[in-house]
Amino acid sequence: PHYSINMTAVQVGLDFLNLPTDVFGVGDNKGTIIDSGTTLAYLPEMVYEPLVSKIISQQPDLKVHTVHDEYTCFQYSESVDEGFPNVTFHFENSVSLKVYPHEYLFPFEDLWCIGWQNSGMQSRDRKNMTLLGDLVLSNKLVLYDLENQVIGWTEYNCECSSSIKVRDERTGTVHLVGSHYLTSDCSLNTQWCIILLLLSLLLHLLIHQS
Repeated sequence: PHYSINMTAVQVGLDFLNLPTDVFGVGDNKGTIIDSGTTLAYLPEMVYEPLVSKIISQQPDLKVHTVHDEYTCFQYSESVDEGFPNVTFHFENSVSLKVYPHEYLFPFEDLWCIGWQNSGMQSRDRKNMTLLGDLVLSNKLVLYDLENQVIGWTEYNCECSSSIKVRDERTGTVHLVGSHYLTSDCSLNTQWCIILLLLSLLLHLLIHQS
């Protein structure tokens, strides 16, 4: 019922988390769900706790607060990309997905909050759930190949002046999805740029097939 893939490891900066080998087991209600309709990312408790601890340990003087009983937050006035590590998820077949600090940290009032969530705190039935939402898909183009049951992604710096070339495998035709499909307001949030690009691409392909 979901777009599920098999995760094998989690890397924080240069270090891999020491996790049980079966924490991302496959089967019913297991595996890693990729869901752009979910805002944050939900991880099993045995992944969430060492991940958050590793991130916070990069700045020993942080004063950590819990906001709304679920968000781990702190004050930090410097560049988060320079002060905190990248988080890389590794999957089968040597596939990886890198998430930068400015993507997994979000501002709340005068604080920065961590977007990773403990799935064990959400409900008893989902204690082992791993779900990667829109937080990890920021600044990425995602391909859903339904015919071959494959999902993939590539990093992309979404700017209003950018254009993307998409090649039709059957005909060899190259389609250009560019700024003329987008609003001229270049102050748009990066995630909205990606959404608009994907919607434009889908519309173009539907027109081409018809």
